[in-house]
Amino acid sequence: MSAVSRYERWNTLIELVAAGGHLSVTDAARSLGVSEATIRRDLDQLAEQRMLTRTRGGAVGSSQMAYDLPLLYKSARNAPEKQVIGGAAAALIEPFSTVALNGGTTTLEVARALLNRTDLREAGLTVVTNALSIASELAVRPQVKLVVTGGVARPESGELIGPLATFLLEELTFDWAILGVDGLDAVAGATAHQEGEASINRLMAERAQRVAIVADSSKLGRRAFARICRTDMISVLVTDATKETPAAAALADAGIQVITA
Repeated sequence: MSAVSRYERWNTLIELVAAGGHLSVTDAARSLGVSEATIRRDLDQLAEQRMLTRTRGGAVGSSQMAYDLPLLYKSARNAPEKQVIGGAAAALIEPFSTVALNGGTTTLEVARALLNRTDLREAGLTVVTNALSIASELAVRPQVKLVVTGGVARPESGELIGPLATFLLEELTFDWAILGVDGLDAVAGATAHQEGEASINRLMAERAQRVAIVADSSKLGRRAFARICRTDMISVLVTDATKETPAAAALADAGIQVITA
């Protein structure tokens, strides 16, 4: 039995299809080290969810599929690094703070780390989020005052976007906005693949005294479609990349405090 989980396989299959436009069952089985029967089942299940299109002997798709991979399937990617990054970001937060969190697997780890802070259990902490995954974990924790933005949910990410989310965020202010991104570049700033999410994330940044970006090394030096905020709006980057990494060094030169978790 393969040590690779189903969701890890699905994530890899989506990325292979997106990168090459086409993927054969034989090549996928060789890449993942599993049987062709397992790959056929995986591709059939992904096709049922409209994440790709099955063909005779494989599957086809587009690069957009990798961007819209549902949050559940992304959760296994770089999981240990994201947990460490989440803990380091949570350590920035002082008791009685108000924190805005957007959606994503890394910000979910930030939320979990905040719950584990013993000094925050008796002190007040307010979390404002547009992420259904974060809201579901925090809603049953009485030590956290949870505010959910409202809005229209994107099935791919579980983030609430649109005028309802905008209306609420325009009336609030935050001590910190801690944001996950799809790309972070010294020139382009923080970016996201989806413009609706980028708009809500941008508003979180604008309403915060300080902005922290949580991103593993795969996001650094990359640019996505829609800008969240300029580099000069970002106070801190929490990442697993060392400060000597070219992309991290460029961000430090731009005035961002780089914390290596």
